[in-house]
Amino acid sequence: MPDLTVVLLANDGIEIDGNVLRAQAGAVWDDVVARAVAAGLGGLECLAGIPGSAGATPVQNVGAYGAEVADTVTRVLLLDRRTGTVRWTPGAELNFGYRTSVLKYSDAAVVLQVEFELDASGRSAPLRYGELAAALHAADGDRADPAAVRAAVLKLRSAKGMVLDADDHDTWSVGSFFTNPVVPQEVYRKIAERETGPVPHWDGPDGVKLAAGWLVERSGFGKGYPGDEQAPVRLSTKHALALTNRGGAGTADVLELARTVRDGVRAAFGITLHPEPVLVGCAL
Repeated sequence: MPDLTVVLLANDGIEIDGNVLRAQAGAVWDDVVARAVAAGLGGLECLAGIPGSAGATPVQNVGAYGAEVADTVTRVLLLDRRTGTVRWTPGAELNFGYRTSVLKYSDAAVVLQVEFELDASGRSAPLRYGELAAALHAADGDRADPAAVRAAVLKLRSAKGMVLDADDHDTWSVGSFFTNPVVPQEVYRKIAERETGPVPHWDGPDGVKLAAGWLVERSGFGKGYPGDEQAPVRLSTKHALALTNRGGAGTADVLELARTVRDGVRAAFGITLHPEPVLVGCAL
């Protein structure tokens, strides 16, 4: 796309006032998490290790290990691209949802700064993700030391190739490529009845959320698919939901594998997976 202009926000300041943290849009996200934890503030620790900038987090409603930024965002400083006005917008106006907000598919505004209200009691957010709770020898809903939670999250993410490492091609990805689909109860029940083992799922107000990675693997796309060491794009050998660049891949290579996986899951389960990253100038 030779006519594409990319604007990189370089404002990377992070300031803490009591239990309120404000991060400028260009701040490295994991630096924001680290600063919060170092200040004894809880609420962001489950989001450690996620690559990208602070300004992107409300756009995507970034989440992991049972937490999302919507839990703690109080307001976002936005530049209206049409009028040039800048104003603080309450989090309640951003219509946060699962990996989305009103900002995600719109170019109307640019995030300049994000404000979070955190827990100053020295406790983490409630542990809502079983794998993380088990790693901390805690029960579901318990709170723990934010530093311990951050360390556990980084360890779990590293084992899945979800912490950037220049020498590890399994980390050359955008993270999870597909979102976890939310399906009606009857769809979940039909899948559970035909499977011989447990089906990972989470009940919610809008239906049942299924694990996209599980669907991918059960559809025949195991870790490392397609297995060819020379393939420009492969599923991570550590996490089947990550499409990884093995060193020389282009957009067409990534899209080809993404379509293969999406179509395979649809054929196996009748469920269409949707991409988590925003695709610019291309489509699945």
